Amino acid sequence: MPRFKLYIEYEGTRYSGWQVQKNARTVHGELIGACKNIFKTDKFEVQGSGRTDAGVHALCQVAHLEVKTMLAPEIIRMKFNDELPADINILDVEKASPNFHARHDAVSRSYVYQISRRRTAFGKRYVWWIKDRLNFSQMEKASKLFLGMKNFQSFTEDDPEEKSTKVLIENIELKEEGDLILIRIVGSHFIWKLVRRVVGVLVEVGRGKMQISKIEEFIHTKSNEPAKFTAPPSGLFLEKVFYKNDLSARKLESTIRIYSFRNNL
Repeated sequence: MPRFKLYIEYEGTRYSGWQVQKNARTVHGELIGACKNIFKTDKFEVQGSGRTDAGVHALCQVAHLEVKTMLAPEIIRMKFNDELPADINILDVEKASPNFHARHDAVSRSYVYQISRRRTAFGKRYVWWIKDRLNFSQMEKASKLFLGMKNFQSFTEDDPEEKSTKVLIENIELKEEGDLILIRIVGSHFIWKLVRRVVGVLVEVGRGKMQISKIEEFIHTKSNEPAKFTAPPSGLFLEKVFYKNDLSARKLESTIRIYSFRNNL
C-alpha cells in the first residue's frame, strides 16, 4: 500500500496528548477518525514520531499514513483538514518510501518552551507565566549541565528497569525575547516529562532557590525532587522532528507569533 508522510500542527489544550486512549480525546484519535471518513475503510495505519503529553502543542509533528488510495498528497491534505477540528491542521502531505517509519527513522527532535514574565490575556494557553524575577544568565549557565549523554532518571516517571532513562541532549538554547524566555532542547529522543522537569529546575535556579550544583546531584543520583518543579504543559511545543539529511539549524524565535499575538509578549 502507498505510504505518506504527514506534517501536523496542533494546539494541545483540549487533548489528552497524542496517543489514542480509552475515554479520552487525543490528537491521534482525531486523525484515525478522519481517516475512516476519508478512505471509507479500517485498513490503514497512522503512526506518529512520538507522543506528546496532555496539553502539549506541536508546531510540526510528523506521522506516516499507509492506506490504499489513488488520491494525490495535496487532495489527502485538503480532505484531512475538512474533517479535522480547527485546533489540528495538516501542514503538508508527501509521498514516502514504503519502509519509512515516522518514529523509527527519526534521529532527533526539538522542543521549545515559552516562559512569560508578564501576565497575558491572550497567550495563557501557550506560556508559563512566572511572577518571580528570573536570573537569565544563571539559567543559561545551568542549562549546559544537561548537554551530552546523561541519565535522566530523576527527570522522568519512566521505570528505568523497563525503559532506558539515558538520553543524548545535543543542544540547549535560551533566549530572551521581549517578555518571553525561550528554551529550546534538541535531543535524540525524550522520555516522559523530561523537558518539563528540566525547565522547572532551570526556573528554580533562575529564582535563586536552587544551586546549580544541585543539577549534577540529580543527574548522578536518583531523586524525586525534580518532580516538584515540573513545568506546566501549556508552554511546551514539539518544534521539529529531524530525519537523516534533515539536520538544518533553525533560528530560535517565539512560537507565540504563529498565533498573531503581540511580538513583545
